[in-house]
Amino acid sequence: MTRVTDAVRPRGLRPLSRAVDALRREAGSVGRAARAAWRGPGRERDLVVQSLKAAAAALLAWSVASVWLGDPMALMAPWVALVLVQATVYSSLRQAAQQWTAICAGTLLASAAQVLTDDTLGALALSMPVLMLLANWSRFGDQGIYGATTAVFTLASGSVSASAVGHRVGQAALGAVIGVAVNALILPPVHLRDVRENLSALAREAGDLLHTIAGDLRDTEWDAQVAAGWSHDSARLERRLEALRSARGWSRESLRLASGPLLAVRRAPKSLPPESEDERWGRVTGHIGALTRTLAVAADEDRTPAPPDGPALRSCARLLELIGDACRAESGRLLDASDGAGPDGRTADRVKDAMWAEHERLQEGLREQAAHAAARATVLGTLLLQAENLWSETVPDDRTG
Repeated sequence: MTRVTDAVRPRGLRPLSRAVDALRREAGSVGRAARAAWRGPGRERDLVVQSLKAAAAALLAWSVASVWLGDPMALMAPWVALVLVQATVYSSLRQAAQQWTAICAGTLLASAAQVLTDDTLGALALSMPVLMLLANWSRFGDQGIYGATTAVFTLASGSVSASAVGHRVGQAALGAVIGVAVNALILPPVHLRDVRENLSALAREAGDLLHTIAGDLRDTEWDAQVAAGWSHDSARLERRLEALRSARGWSRESLRLASGPLLAVRRAPKSLPPESEDERWGRVTGHIGALTRTLAVAADEDRTPAPPDGPALRSCARLLELIGDACRAESGRLLDASDGAGPDGRTADRVKDAMWAEHERLQEGLREQAAHAAARATVLGTLLLQAENLWSETVPDDRTG
């Protein structure tokens, strides 16, 4: 059966095909996340836990406010509790204060505006500009918008008496207490694992990209299109580095206001890789970016530098491949919670010996290229420099100078 491609598919079916492909990819992503959550601890399972906690907080707040207390304004409690099950206990507490203050402001301003104007439209016109300005005040963080939405609910209900105002403010406080308590006391979120996983993924993806570059240099006639693929993968490494920095920030915040007994029930990793590891892999990411830019320039037919060829290029590919192996080995070590695992000593020595041998061949090739082709020697010298930079970061005990 002949496969129908976008080139021959009727125009009307192309958007449908793209939509189907997008849905298929999204379904695959959801399936992978579900399997990861089922297999064991990780980011996916943490998201499931937080989602269930938020739902439980809303149900508990509704039960307390509506069933037990019989409050007619019970909507406020589950609403507040739901949104306050945040990524960390500290952020839940901070946002509880911000949101409760915003709700108080919205309730009081809307009620006062209704009393002054005795008209819902007039009250909205009077209170909304002020509340939207307050919503953008940095002291409210991203919770300021709840002042305006509370004002809309207040005016829509038509009840602006002192009793109604008290009920709304009290229910908001009740919901805040329940939301923060659920987040702090039931499997408090701890993001130590995220740092290790992102750091390991950064090392693994760096190794994969170096292997891809090495394979293309050795096995194909690489051109600008191939170099563009390397640049795309290098940009993805930068995004992974940003995710690592974000996870490091979350890990610091998740330890604030969380006591030892609360953290013990989470079975979090006992230790984190030091922040110097983030800096080291940030430098590795930068060197890989410089490497891909050099190769992209060399692949551009309109630029003067020319890509090297022959044994020197194969030696460069082999050296990058060995550095990629070192990155992958580091990825496995970083995932091991004991931090004591590592490659077999004899294997590591053989890899280092191979790296030194390829390094010597590269230097010899550079001397030969310099004698016969200055443009090619320029590119090869830059590639050698970037390879040495990567080597010094991924195998820090060696000196490649």
